[in-house]
Amino acid sequence: MKKLFALIAVFGMLSFGASVVAFAQEQDTAQAATEQAATDSVSQAQDSEMTADPIEQAAAKAESGRSLHSMLKQYFIQGGPGFMAFVLIALILGLALSIERILYLNLATTNTKKLLANVEDALNSGGIEAAKEVCRNTRGPVASIFYQGLDRFDEGIDVVEKSIVSYGGVQSGLLEKGLSWIALFIALAPMLGFMGTVIGMISAFDAIEVAGDISPSLVAGGIKVALITTVTGLIVAIILQIFYNYCVAKIDSIINSMEDASISLLDMLVKHNLKK
Repeated sequence: MKKLFALIAVFGMLSFGASVVAFAQEQDTAQAATEQAATDSVSQAQDSEMTADPIEQAAAKAESGRSLHSMLKQYFIQGGPGFMAFVLIALILGLALSIERILYLNLATTNTKKLLANVEDALNSGGIEAAKEVCRNTRGPVASIFYQGLDRFDEGIDVVEKSIVSYGGVQSGLLEKGLSWIALFIALAPMLGFMGTVIGMISAFDAIEVAGDISPSLVAGGIKVALITTVTGLIVAIILQIFYNYCVAKIDSIINSMEDASISLLDMLVKHNLKK
């Protein structure tokens, strides 16, 4: 967790630095645009036909010098802070749950071949108690399942198998914890975007009704603002869907390893029981 907080701090410092650099670039761009405009006003007295081109070039340079942060902020305001805030909250909560699941699943990943080799060596050298000690010192759901099975070895192989199956279901539930909330935010983000679009279209038609005339600029501006929420919701859903699919694939891999390792443990215990 200390490493995670350190990474977050570093990311925050980098974001702050990027914002400072972007702000400096905006100031430089504005200053350059001002100087260019002054130069254009001087050249206007000399050649009136060449006045429009330098002004347009200065405006284009000022437009191209806008940072990504300022563009995102502008689109956020245009889309309507009310609905865009809900989409942003869905993104933040979904990313928080996704990062938590990724960290948990990575910590739950175990080298099952190495664990089986250590358990087998412990069984041959020190018996069941030594094997349980190996499982206690190993993190992950596979080691926990092994410990539950070894703890009931005296009750018979059938009881061990039932214990492994039952506790394996518990561990599978822990691995899948929180995925339903991520799926909720994946479905909720575009729905919020569509709702903002519909309300934005209603506002655009209200403006047309008040104006009493269908102006192309009025209609185009209203539709543009309304569609920003839809695009934002779809982007949020795509980002969260990528994290969700990664978590599902990771869980499937861990569960397959658990089942394979459990079968190997049962075979190992049967062989150990025959040697007694």
